[in-house]
Amino acid sequence: MKVLVADDSGIMRKIIIRSLNSVGVSDIVEAADGQEAIDAYKSNDIDLILTDWNMPNKTGLDVVTEIRAQGSTVPIIMVTTEAQKGQVIAAIQAGVSDYLTKPFEADDLRAKLDKFVTA
Repeated sequence: MKVLVADDSGIMRKIIIRSLNSVGVSDIVEAADGQEAIDAYKSNDIDLILTDWNMPNKTGLDVVTEIRAQGSTVPIIMVTTEAQKGQVIAAIQAGVSDYLTKPFEADDLRAKLDKFVTA
């Protein structure tokens, strides 16, 4: 399984990658902004995407919208500090598969990953 982790915070990417490793996922592609995430998605066979909302160049919502516009059904988990009801609804309408609010515990992320990861 190949997972794309998109977050402009290198520290947050490391935290997410550590959680992915703990559930047996080691094939990981990193992106530091929304455009990098879209480019990485197009050039890799991605099975799961974890994306932040607030990133430079393109937001996580832009990433979700562009990937869904290509007809992709790849699971996308929005990992973000944006927790207002309207934003959650916007993300769901754009096509996210799940939503995880920062800060989170490692167990919270693992629970989300367990729904989608088949290592």
